[in-house]
Amino acid sequence: MKTFRLLPLFVAVSAALALPVQAQSLVDLYESARGFDASYQSSKSLYDATLAKGAQAKAGILPTAGLAIGVSRSTQEAIPDAGTRSDRSYGTENATVSASQPLYRPGNWAGYKQGLKQVDLAQAQLAAADQDLIVRVSQAYFDVLAAQDSLTFVQAQKAAVGEQLASAKRNFEVGTSTITDTREAQARFDLGTAQEIAAENDLRVKKIALDQLAGKSDTQPQPLAQPLTLPALLPNDVNVWVQQSEVDHPSIKQTQIALDVAQLETNKAEAGHKPTLDLVASYGATNNLDGSVNGPGGSRVNAGSIGLSFNLPLFAGFSTQNRIKETLALEEKARNDLDGAKRSVALSTRTAFFGVLSGQGQVKALEAAEASSQSALDANKLGYQVGVRINIDVLNSQSQLFQTKRDLAKARYDVLVGGLKLRQANGTLKADDLQSVNTLLAQ
Repeated sequence: MKTFRLLPLFVAVSAALALPVQAQSLVDLYESARGFDASYQSSKSLYDATLAKGAQAKAGILPTAGLAIGVSRSTQEAIPDAGTRSDRSYGTENATVSASQPLYRPGNWAGYKQGLKQVDLAQAQLAAADQDLIVRVSQAYFDVLAAQDSLTFVQAQKAAVGEQLASAKRNFEVGTSTITDTREAQARFDLGTAQEIAAENDLRVKKIALDQLAGKSDTQPQPLAQPLTLPALLPNDVNVWVQQSEVDHPSIKQTQIALDVAQLETNKAEAGHKPTLDLVASYGATNNLDGSVNGPGGSRVNAGSIGLSFNLPLFAGFSTQNRIKETLALEEKARNDLDGAKRSVALSTRTAFFGVLSGQGQVKALEAAEASSQSALDANKLGYQVGVRINIDVLNSQSQLFQTKRDLAKARYDVLVGGLKLRQANGTLKADDLQSVNTLLAQ
């Protein structure tokens, strides 16, 4: 009786275990990779460290204060030329509080501004790391889909060749075809088996790479919805994309910040010739126990002071002048690095833009080629049945059709990834851009 009561539970557990793994969208795997990928986490830790380092520079313009406390015990021995020897011991306690506020320190202010620039630099570096993660996840995602498609097409081609092999064997048995047709079909079938093994291994490797990137096991990317219409490339003007890169690209921002920091470093070097002015104050108390060196009897002395501390550098062995020359040369280097970054980003943006346009053109051409290849296969099959075509013609048509299908699927994936790489190239790629790709997936 208890066995029958537990039967529904066993059935429910078995059904749950039999359910297929839930497919994940591109956004899902990106969010998972964002919390797992070691490279991105390293960049995030560096970002946090740079924020703390940038805040340290503020200390140069803020007041400083200190407390000093001391306790001592002294023993005095008096040995006169004639008379009684006398020994005396006394203690001293002292405490001093001091504070200083910079009033005019050009070098410290330049350092503080450099700290603010370091925060901007950290933000640009983290944005670049995030864009790199988006592209890596997207590439791995569509690599798995392409490998799945390749395996599916290889298996479909193998099945079609198997049907052609069976037909050739039947025709040979009834004497309507030669043994050559059978052997040609057998050779194609064996080749299909080898291609299937290679495709299975390629899919396995691609899934391992995606699993490692996303921090999940047995990831299942959602395929593209069918029929698929690829989004148009907007704006359809390469110059607009290049202009956007000059404002948004993290690499340009980093080199621009490096130039600003170099200019501030020159300001710090020039501050070596300028005076400094600080507001200083202190208050101290000294308690003499059992007297002092001046005589017996305890005493307490309290002293306070407040004033200005002025310092004017006069000569430092030409170190300041040479330091300025060094920083000016480094400033010029940073300016050249900025020009080089702008040119490199513009070239990468143009290359990525025309790559997407070319990919869209290839997709349209392959869609036409797929329809033509299907028509050619149908015609060859009909011709083989009526005896005007031979078996190798059918096999070649099948191979051409499935190769075209693989190329078409791969071209579509390349266009989608290429669109993301274009935005990465001009620095405008954001996580929200994955939503537009996500809408193209089968829900």
